[in-house]
Amino acid sequence: MVYTVAIVLSLVGYFIIGNLAGRRVKHLDDYLVAGRNAPTLMILGTLVASYLSTSAFLGETGFAYQGYPFVMLIFAAISTAGCLLGALVFGRYLRRSEALTVPEFFGKRFASKRVQMIAGLTTVFGLGAYLLGVMQGAGIMFEELTGLPYWAGLMLVWFTYTSFILYSGSQGVVLTDTIMFVIFSIAAVGGSLYIISDLGGWSGVIEGLLIQTDKPGIALWHGVTEGEGAAFSSPGEALIWGLTLGLVWATVLAASPWQSSRYLMARNEHVVMRSAMLTAVVLAIFYALMMMTGAAINLYDPTLDGERAMVWAALNVLPAWLGVIILTGVFAAGLSSCSTFLSIIGFSLAQDILPAKRGERGAMRASRIGVLAAGLVALLLALFQPPAVMAVVWFAATLFASSWGPVALMSIWSRRITAAGAAWGLGVGFVGNLLLSLMVQAEWIALPVYLHPVVLSTIAALAAIVIASTFSRVSKAERDYLALLHRSPVENERSWAAVTRRVAVATMVTGVAVGAFLWWQYAGSLAALAGRFGVAEDAVTGAYLLAAGCGAMLVIAGAVGFWLVRERRADAGSSPLAKF
Repeated sequence: MVYTVAIVLSLVGYFIIGNLAGRRVKHLDDYLVAGRNAPTLMILGTLVASYLSTSAFLGETGFAYQGYPFVMLIFAAISTAGCLLGALVFGRYLRRSEALTVPEFFGKRFASKRVQMIAGLTTVFGLGAYLLGVMQGAGIMFEELTGLPYWAGLMLVWFTYTSFILYSGSQGVVLTDTIMFVIFSIAAVGGSLYIISDLGGWSGVIEGLLIQTDKPGIALWHGVTEGEGAAFSSPGEALIWGLTLGLVWATVLAASPWQSSRYLMARNEHVVMRSAMLTAVVLAIFYALMMMTGAAINLYDPTLDGERAMVWAALNVLPAWLGVIILTGVFAAGLSSCSTFLSIIGFSLAQDILPAKRGERGAMRASRIGVLAAGLVALLLALFQPPAVMAVVWFAATLFASSWGPVALMSIWSRRITAAGAAWGLGVGFVGNLLLSLMVQAEWIALPVYLHPVVLSTIAALAAIVIASTFSRVSKAERDYLALLHRSPVENERSWAAVTRRVAVATMVTGVAVGAFLWWQYAGSLAALAGRFGVAEDAVTGAYLLAAGCGAMLVIAGAVGFWLVRERRADAGSSPLAKF
């Protein structure tokens, strides 16, 4: 009963807060991009909240529970660094464009409504699938906690986030995201520390995982590679998976519409860079704690459904008060992602796919109609499509890595990409990934780990961009707009840069701390127990390399940020651009 009350009260609270934010909506900019005045904390909150959906708390933690906590850390080390590097090479230039949506940015960059519409269509279909996954996660949570039907939870969740988006738009999304971010951060840290401490700390968990026989290898960096249920057949395959998917998600964090669109709301590009660095720090800490926690739950019960392992632990292991916090936190993560995705889908429908000559009032009305229509379709699909949270979310996210990734980066750093190249790159990357993924799912084809559908479709997208750009010409409007993007904005650079550099230093220091913590707590503990449990020397070496790598990625990302944030002249010219 206490969990039901907590969930219902949280929904009521988000409904009230989201609608109160609507009082600040006066103009179209307020509704679509929060007036372009969001501070660092709010951009940080909405970046983390939109990324850490129910897939992270249920699906990815469940994957760690199934036997792969440290493979997930390899994945996380690369992908979280991509968040910062993406902001530096794409996000800050996107903010300079002052577009209302990311597809609109592509339309302005390539002087092409066709490119804008294609980007808008991929946004609607790709994020529609992502929205479906996180809605189902929220429905599962509601059913587990309250005992009420799955469909009732979906209806209640849908009504809550749809209602405040309709009224307050991005103002409500960014405010509720920040509050949810605080709640589920407390939940993740509190729940993880309790479970790990209850099992004897990191060394106790590592020892327990080495003793258990249900999932042999779970304590090693490569996870379970033996037995019928093993996801990987060898350590090498596990490493390739972690590196490949890490790079894919680094691209997702850099260019996907639900992440990059947050930068359009930032007060200026220094807020973009600061929030991206802090996001990388938060995600690094989150994954280090939550993946270990997911594996540790095996020491209570190794027979659970992976996607429900965290919920089970909150209900059966944690004290009631902490269980309430962590479960409302997980629920908040799903709700925040739902609100983010639905708002972007609705805005893109109105602004990018169905363009029309309309005033500001008409544009706001069209955006609200788009939100409502998209929300209803997502609700119907979630009600009748069997839940598969992690599979749906990861499938949807990779669509943007292969389609948006190449075009987004080349739109800033290539002078030769044309509107035709961008259009073909978006289309081929998206459709190619979709078809290959469906063929693999239907078992029509089998691909090795290193030839994941996203890898093949990204290569195809790059080829399409090169070929189409070769047979078309860059217009004067495209050249002029690219030069404009590379001109530094006029602002109080000295004071803004000083604070941003301090954030970059903090990012590097955190990287050293994370690496040292994993070196001592994970690799050191494994090395101390290696002789007793017959752990191979290369597995211990791999643990030390994992610890060093996790820290190094944050250090490198922070160092790049520190180097780029320097005093610039207000009349700085264009940056050097790659030929292709």
